[in-house]
Amino acid sequence: MDGVIERRRRYLGLMRRLTLERGSFTIGDIQGAAEVPRSTAQDWVSRLLDEGCILLKDIAHGRQPARYLAASAVPSSACRRIFTTLDRDVVEIYHECLSGACAAFCGHHHRLAGGVVTAVERDGVLLRELARLGSAELEIGLFPLAAVGVVGVKHQGGFIIQHIRSIGGPAYSLTEMIAEAEGVCEVSVRNCGRVVEGTVKTRALVHLTLGVDDTDGRECGATFALAIALLQYLSRMEGVFPIAHHVAMLFPRVAQKTAGNSCSAIEVAVEPARVAQVIERALLFVGDESQSVEWGVAVREGIVVPPKLLAYGVQARREELTISTAREIALQYDVTLMGGRGVIGALAAVSLCGQSPGILLDPDAVIET
Repeated sequence: MDGVIERRRRYLGLMRRLTLERGSFTIGDIQGAAEVPRSTAQDWVSRLLDEGCILLKDIAHGRQPARYLAASAVPSSACRRIFTTLDRDVVEIYHECLSGACAAFCGHHHRLAGGVVTAVERDGVLLRELARLGSAELEIGLFPLAAVGVVGVKHQGGFIIQHIRSIGGPAYSLTEMIAEAEGVCEVSVRNCGRVVEGTVKTRALVHLTLGVDDTDGRECGATFALAIALLQYLSRMEGVFPIAHHVAMLFPRVAQKTAGNSCSAIEVAVEPARVAQVIERALLFVGDESQSVEWGVAVREGIVVPPKLLAYGVQARREELTISTAREIALQYDVTLMGGRGVIGALAAVSLCGQSPGILLDPDAVIET
């Protein structure tokens, strides 16, 4: 095995060198450079082609042999998805990365830079940042300065445009990687000495929070599982970006509870023209998949939870509430409710969205309203 690994490393290194020097290579080039029989060179080209380490550039045509090139070992982009939602003058920026460490790096430096970014939160490989529309002057540089920061955010013609200033690795990301991320419409960059500045254009999406409760029976089902399935289902729709799933504990001594009395909320970003369709499909999905006739769904548009709506969620953790109370609060804050008794907890899930997991899972935790 050691011999095979070493030969593989040698052939792959040779192919990468020929790609750098000539732009591509043929089987004959490998045969001559490695001084091996053509059949051996053919075998190694076929093997590395199957592994995805090299790519077919041009097929054989007449007397012209097939040409290959080595695939880079460096990913074309560490940025999987970048998208944004808008709520009046507040924008939430979502950046999903291949690496949690990279997401943490960007989060640390964006927090250090400050400016229009007012809050930074990381959930694994997903970085979430709240920002206000406008601009601010930032000093970007090497340690101890921030290496990257959001200089400004503006809303223009249905799009969000971020103005980013960066140096070092973040500058490489801005110039080479961000444009490859799903959700990015356009990137423009310019060099300003050692600092690179650029703009990233994404659609101004609608932030939807969907609360779900009372979908389980005493013998089967679980609301959290149905909520996860709903998030996966909606994420397959065109124009929908999944954000997160949350579980919150409510008043634990409710008589009708099937277990511990927890509810779930999911967050998605949706193209404005598809919001009605997403809501319709969500309601049909929950109705079809629920194990209880008392299922409830609450749907709210917007990023920032108003204090009085949050107060409803706090109250739902302290005492048993009624459907009429839920409907009254929902009407005040344009929250769509559908279903039976579950709308009480579904609305609570929506109102508590934005609290940390430690707070959500402890019904005795204090939440300032």
